[in-house]
Amino acid sequence: MQTDTTSKLSHTTLALHWIVGLTMIGMLALGIIMEEFDMKYLMPWHKSIGILIFAFVIARVLWRIKNGWPKPVNQYKSYEQLLSKLVHWVLIVSTVLMPLSGILMSYMGGNGLEMFGLELAGRNIDAATGEKVARNKALAGLAHSTHGIVPTVLYVAIALHVVGAFKHHIVDKDGTLKRMIGKKVDIK
Repeated sequence: MQTDTTSKLSHTTLALHWIVGLTMIGMLALGIIMEEFDMKYLMPWHKSIGILIFAFVIARVLWRIKNGWPKPVNQYKSYEQLLSKLVHWVLIVSTVLMPLSGILMSYMGGNGLEMFGLELAGRNIDAATGEKVARNKALAGLAHSTHGIVPTVLYVAIALHVVGAFKHHIVDKDGTLKRMIGKKVDIK
């Protein structure tokens, strides 16, 4: 399996970056749409995609552990390097926390877990009353709070990430953005 180099990123890195990144942006948008327009009927899709993307997020984290962070195309000022590392860590942690908190919120709240109609875990139903019962109210509440806070962190981190990519492309003209779309770049 190909690994990343300074001049070219592996197909695995590129695929995981774009699948996770674009899906997270889509899920954030879907979450806003569901809230703003009271479109709760989209929740099964939101949950299903969330469970599915969690698998890609875990694969991305494992790939980062195995392959390391891509090396920068050029040397940058120390504050730029620090900001870049901070934003990348926030993105990685947030992309883990978003689907994980959604899964825990649903499951610990007593709801089942379904992915595109396939039941992964059943609802927790009280046999005497037939009512849904939380498996762990405290953990469900913590997950709910996390699922409500992390999107704001993600909006800021994604914005900084995109601005940074365009800064590399327009101001630095260093090939970083080209490398992220799969092109080989010449290192000076």
